[in-house]
Amino acid sequence: MAATVQVRIGDLARLLAGELVGDDEQIVSRIGPLETADAQTIGFLANPRYLAQLGSTQAGCVIVGPAQREAGAQRGACIVCADPYLAFARLTHWWARQSRIRPAAGIHRTAVIEPGAQVHPSASVGAMVYVGVGAQVGADVVLGTHVHVGADSAVGAGTRLGPQVVLGEGCRIGLRGIVHGGVVVGADGFGFAPVKDDHSAGPSWEKIEQLGAVLVGDDVEIGANTCVDRGALDDTIIEDGVKLDNLVQIGHNVRIGAHSAFAGCVGVAGSARVGRYCTAGGGAIILGHLEIVDHVHISAATVVTRSILKPGQYSGLFPFDDNASWEKNAATLRNLHALRQRLRALEKKIGTA
Repeated sequence: MAATVQVRIGDLARLLAGELVGDDEQIVSRIGPLETADAQTIGFLANPRYLAQLGSTQAGCVIVGPAQREAGAQRGACIVCADPYLAFARLTHWWARQSRIRPAAGIHRTAVIEPGAQVHPSASVGAMVYVGVGAQVGADVVLGTHVHVGADSAVGAGTRLGPQVVLGEGCRIGLRGIVHGGVVVGADGFGFAPVKDDHSAGPSWEKIEQLGAVLVGDDVEIGANTCVDRGALDDTIIEDGVKLDNLVQIGHNVRIGAHSAFAGCVGVAGSARVGRYCTAGGGAIILGHLEIVDHVHISAATVVTRSILKPGQYSGLFPFDDNASWEKNAATLRNLHALRQRLRALEKKIGTA
């Protein structure tokens, strides 16, 4: 059960380095959206599109930007911050520290700690956890129930692994990481060599042993049921500050640059190299062995089929429509090459006439 938080809005204004308009002593006890807020709620307005909600909300206090200072003051108490969304994000960190009950340090009686493993005394090791031979679990680490920490792997100080996370043999995650339930870091990459057989209808497959590991940097967050495959020879590398949403697939030998962020269901195929400060919208696909430079932003559902060597926004969506219209457009798209050839032939004929 989460602990109850009650805090003066004056203290929150000082915490957020914002300007308070209102009563310093006013108390709030929850963070919430403007449309469902009550007098005990602190909310925020980051997008001017929702300015109408500022006039109707019952929130006791609202975090606003400088442009909304007057409107915020007219409706009641407000905290004026240069970037309301960033202030809201930082407030959630503070609120979580106050309200979240951290598991007690110690090793649950049902956990298995193999000989040679090192578990810091301040770590919390939950029920049915397995820590393999030679593994290292750092200070203030939290291992949720049924976590598997493979042999010779390492979990950096302050990192939290949620229930049923698997950290494979020889894999490492750095400081202050958050890994949500069901994540698998260090499963085998998808590597198979075709075996031709003249007596069969098609090839069979010879497995390529995946001899690398996965190295995850500091301050990385990995969403539920995401998979990061170990490298075939070299390691798969996730650099500092990377954020991966739920159900993301990172193939073997991929390298993701620092502070990049991928939304749900993104897939990155083997040996792709993604730069720093990149983003990918939900369902985007990056094919294998491609290079993506720093500061590239890929729209949702885009399939990246060639390297991107210039920063910018890239999209490759085929707009949805009612099914009958979509089928007609798709059929036309299939014929574009033939139409192009006919147009060239006509241009050549006209040019020589």
